[in-house]
Amino acid sequence: MLHHISVAVNHPLQVANVLAEVLQGRCFPFPPHPGSYMVIVGDDHGTGIELYPADTQLTPGLEEAAFSSGNIAQTFTAIHAAISVPISLEQIEQIADREGWLVRVCDRGPFKVIEFWVENKLLLEFLTPEFAKTYIQFAQPANFEAFFNQAAAQLVEA
Repeated sequence: MLHHISVAVNHPLQVANVLAEVLQGRCFPFPPHPGSYMVIVGDDHGTGIELYPADTQLTPGLEEAAFSSGNIAQTFTAIHAAISVPISLEQIEQIADREGWLVRVCDRGPFKVIEFWVENKLLLEFLTPEFAKTYIQFAQPANFEAFFNQAAAQLVEA
């Protein structure tokens, strides 16, 4: 169970407010690292997203992880998350359009996701209630195994 994730963005407060809107949660300042914010959904899983300034790094401190900042240029990252949201595709598209961020529906084969590109650099895959139902039905080890075995067989044939 994923309870929270942290990501670095150019405009943490703006991104936190947008994600709070999409997730129907609330945005709070994140005191451990000034200039950071956290979106809390208020669901049964304690779901949250921490938004740090773009030049933030987490480093292993003496007793626990420590925040540091540097002059780090960040464009794209391999980090992404699939997140169920309580709003419609149309609402998500309106929010992305308002922010000037790329949004599109993508077919991943056994399920669909809405690619929501935060600041046009961070990928969040949103699942509306309809998309989440299909994803959850698929997201079982046996289904993944069959899907990946089929994909591997197609690669061998090619």
